[in-house]
Amino acid sequence: MRNYKLTHGRMFTSGEDAGRQRYAVLGSSVPGMLNVNPGAIIGQTIQIRGQPFEVIGVLEPKGSQGPWANPDEQILIPLKTAQYRIFGTDRLRSISVAIKEGVSLDQGMVDIERIMRREHKIRPGGENDFQIRNQQEILATQQQTTQTFGVLLGSIAAVSLLVGGIGIMNIMLVSVTERTREIGIRKALGATPFNIMFQFLIESLVLCLAGGGLGILLGWGASTLMSTKFGWNTAIDSTAVVVAFAFSAAVGLFFGLWPARRAATLNTIDALRYE
Repeated sequence: MRNYKLTHGRMFTSGEDAGRQRYAVLGSSVPGMLNVNPGAIIGQTIQIRGQPFEVIGVLEPKGSQGPWANPDEQILIPLKTAQYRIFGTDRLRSISVAIKEGVSLDQGMVDIERIMRREHKIRPGGENDFQIRNQQEILATQQQTTQTFGVLLGSIAAVSLLVGGIGIMNIMLVSVTERTREIGIRKALGATPFNIMFQFLIESLVLCLAGGGLGILLGWGASTLMSTKFGWNTAIDSTAVVVAFAFSAAVGLFFGLWPARRAATLNTIDALRYE
């Protein structure tokens, strides 16, 4: 039901499974991780938990399904071999079932529950000691997890923007204080309050855009590192880059407005007298 396809070798048979044979089929990335050509690894022996397994096949690439699920890095061995030679138990953590064509999902789940209750010898009225989940429920759980994670990251980003904005505002206020005499000289030479305000807004904007650009570069570097080092499929969305720059500009303008306004409203005489 997983629709596995091979580029080299073959899949193990039901007879080899029943006989608990030590055969292994490798994901497409495993030969490279072992520094062996996929075609040359057929027939070679690998160690799994200290036991020798003969490689009989290599799967086609399927692509990563997230940071913790990459089918290209898995190794398949016969079920009975895994139960009795590797894990030492016949218990199963999960079973994947494909519903026959023409059977509804609801009916299929009812039939599966009936069979599982019979196999687990659960009496009528007793609670199930297992869970049945269909693909829709799994996808809904994943979407909910993704949304929760997104809200969490958004909250962290909002707090970071607030703290960063307050930091920018404090820096600009210190700058206004230290340059009070300079502001007075500029006003005495004919600079308008708008000129002064515009100058400090531009400085605040440049600071925030520089910080945003540095953050984007760090994000790009981290994304590249995860892609090359860990094999995760990562990509930089151009829309996210534009939005990040836009937020940086908005933070610079918003939190730079008060210091800029304070600089623009300084009295010229008092500013010239400031030491």
